[in-house]
This record gives sequence, structure tokens and C-alpha cells, in this order.
Amino acid sequence: MAFKPLHDRVLVRRVESEAKTAGGLIIPDSAKEKPSQGQVVSCGDGARKDNGELIAMAVKAGDTILFGKWSGTEVTVDGEELLIMKESDILGVIS
Repeated sequence: MAFKPLHDRVLVRRVESEAKTAGGLIIPDSAKEKPSQGQVVSCGDGARKDNGELIAMAVKAGDTILFGKWSGTEVTVDGEELLIMKESDILGVIS
């Protein structure tokens, strides 16, 4: 199934964090926080100004992004857990 978000929404796949600390301790799954880093799967066309002019998206599919801890809504697409969020919930792009 192909899924394309509407307007200024973005579909994101979480990027799993490292399971070890810098000191070499292994973190159990129950103690891990959900990662706040992800990869953009697909984007909408962008938001619209009051006059109807399109504001282009600042991110594109394939970008690695940082987002807030509680950002987005979890959805399942083709059996995969993904997030849908507004572009304004994205804190930055990792280059």
C-alpha cells in the first residue's frame, strides 16, 4: 500500500538507538526510551498561505531528522510501525 501524507505532514520511520552506553553497559529494552531520531519516508505537498499559495516542505524523503519526544501519532503501514507528524514538530535535519 502506498501512503502519502496530506498538506504539511510527514511520515517518519524511527531510527533505533544504540543498545550500549559509552561505558559498555547494555541497556535492556524495558529501560530504553523511544528514539527521537528518524528517517523521512514520505512528505505531503506543503502548507498553504491564506491566499492559497503553497509553502514548500523543508524536508524530503530520505532525510534523517530529530523530533520531540512526544511528537507525532503512531500508525501502522504495511505492518510497520511509523509516525505521522506535522513538519513544525521536526526540530532539525541531520546532514
